[in-house]
Amino acid sequence: MTRRTISAATEDYLKTIYDLGGRDVKTQALAEALSVSAASVSGMLKKLHALKLITYEKYRGVSLTPAGRKVALETLRHHRLIETYLSEALGYPWHEVHDEAERLEHVISEAFEARIAEALGHPTFDPHGDPIPQTDGSLPAPRGRPLTELEPGRRARLTRITDQRREVLVYLESQGLKPGAELEVVARAPLAGPVTLRCGGQQLALSLELAETLHATPLDPSNGP
Repeated sequence: MTRRTISAATEDYLKTIYDLGGRDVKTQALAEALSVSAASVSGMLKKLHALKLITYEKYRGVSLTPAGRKVALETLRHHRLIETYLSEALGYPWHEVHDEAERLEHVISEAFEARIAEALGHPTFDPHGDPIPQTDGSLPAPRGRPLTELEPGRRARLTRITDQRREVLVYLESQGLKPGAELEVVARAPLAGPVTLRCGGQQLALSLELAETLHATPLDPSNGP
C-alpha cells in the first residue's frame, strides 16, 4: 500500500489517532478531535482495520499498527514541513499555516516534500516548536517542559506551543510569546490560579490551562534540562 492509494480522510484519521497517543484511543475522543459523529468514526475504523492500519479492542480502544503509524508520521511530516515553508519562505503568519497545511499535506509528492526539506535546510521543528518526523520515521525529542513546572524566578526560553488554535496564537504573538522568546516565571497562584510571566519588558498573567500548553527550556542549569 502506498500513500497514493490512501484517501485524505484515512490520513486524517491516522494522524489524529497518532496525535491522541497512538494507542488505546477511545472512539469518543477521536470523534471529538475530528468533529464528527461517533457513527462516522465507527464506520471509518472498520475500513482502517480491514486495511490493517489499526487494531481495535473493545473497552480499550484503537491503536495504530506499524503500517498505520508509518502513514501517520509521513502525513505529519508533510504537514509540519509545509507549515515551516509557508512561515519561513512565504512569510505566512504562524496562525495561518495550519489550515493551509491541512489542505496541502494530502496532495504533495514525496519528491516535492524532499525539495521543501532541502530548501529549508532539513528543519527538525516547525514554527510552533513541534518536532518534524524524519524520513526514517524517527521523531526529534520535544524540547522544554510546561511553564507550570518551572519555579517562580526562573528564566527560560520558549520552545513550543501545543495549543494552536488561531485565536490563541494571535494573542500569544501580540504578547511576544513565540518559540525563541526569553521569559521569566514571576509567580504561580495556588488553587489552579494564573501563572504570571515577564517577557519583553512587560508582565502578564496566563490562565493555568494556557500556561500548560507553553513549553520552555530553563536558562538556569540548576532547574534541569
